[in-house]
Amino acid sequence: MMVRYGLMILALIFSMITKAQQLHPGFDILEYQEMLRINAHIYGIDSNGRSPIPAPESSRLIYQSPEVGLNNQYELWIKDTHTAVFCTRGSIDNNVSWLANLYAAMVPAIGQLEIDTNFVVDYKLSNDSNAAVHVGYLISTAFLSRDMLPKIDSLYRAGIKDILIVGHSQGGGISYLLTAYFYQLQDAGSLPKDIRFKTYCSAAPKPGNLYFAYEYEHRTFEWAFQVVNPSDWVPQVPFTVQKHLDLPSRNPIIPIAATIKKQGLKKRITFKMLKNPSEKTVSNYQKILGKQVSKMVRAHLPNFKEPEYFPSNDYVRTGAHIILKPDSAYFSRFNEKTDDGMMLHHSLPSYYQLALKLKPQPAN
Repeated sequence: MMVRYGLMILALIFSMITKAQQLHPGFDILEYQEMLRINAHIYGIDSNGRSPIPAPESSRLIYQSPEVGLNNQYELWIKDTHTAVFCTRGSIDNNVSWLANLYAAMVPAIGQLEIDTNFVVDYKLSNDSNAAVHVGYLISTAFLSRDMLPKIDSLYRAGIKDILIVGHSQGGGISYLLTAYFYQLQDAGSLPKDIRFKTYCSAAPKPGNLYFAYEYEHRTFEWAFQVVNPSDWVPQVPFTVQKHLDLPSRNPIIPIAATIKKQGLKKRITFKMLKNPSEKTVSNYQKILGKQVSKMVRAHLPNFKEPEYFPSNDYVRTGAHIILKPDSAYFSRFNEKTDDGMMLHHSLPSYYQLALKLKPQPAN
């Protein structure tokens, strides 16, 4: 009787430990702080031989990918022995790395990308045919996911079903698309449905249009976060230009446009003055950030086939936002009067200092 009771207690303790080890919904400040420490590791030490952020406290590195695509790289960590962390590196001081940011034309969130003669990707990041995403980050996603998917399979076979997807800056922008892609693979049966994903996009640029954001936010509710320093400029790019065609099909603009055609010259000119500037701006963005940058991409990926662009530049902030509010102590350390660097408020140290000020919330 005592032996059976003892076994029951051990089973209960094991069950409690297992339950405690699972990822939980909601923003976790301690979890995010550890993700920043992991992010810092992938960049290595600074010019003084030091890292500005402490080493990860509860995670161990098990794999670092080669540089692929547009100088993209990721690391795979195991946190607390039971959770995998895929950390995508952000931009580095390299022209090819920055091409992933500059190639900012939109493409449909469902389609095909021909990157090389033997690397053609049929991708799906949304169920909405109106959804569109950043083409530079899509190329990066294609390269990284090709290396990540066998790792996810190995993790699953080893019993690890909780996965954190994280990245800072460009790494955050790519993490949006990786998350959306993995969810779609689960829907298609290509990834097990009992894998749990949780995403921290830190200081990330905007990844796509409003229709992409709608589905992403619905799908990832309480499981994906964009963490922002309001003094950081990067989360406000790429620039947003909205056209009347970005609206849902049932809207008052289209019938008004049809009516205006029958009106006098003055009214027609007035309507064109309101409509044409945004359309011309989107067209110019596609020429510069699409066609012209694609030529630079082909200099690095010679067999890359330029895709057909989505006729929009309606980039929006995406995901549940966590705001790290700067205070006087922050501005004393990250002082714009003494530091004119454009990444002053975008750096990992600036985010880490702000994250340390947030207090963990008590569990419900």
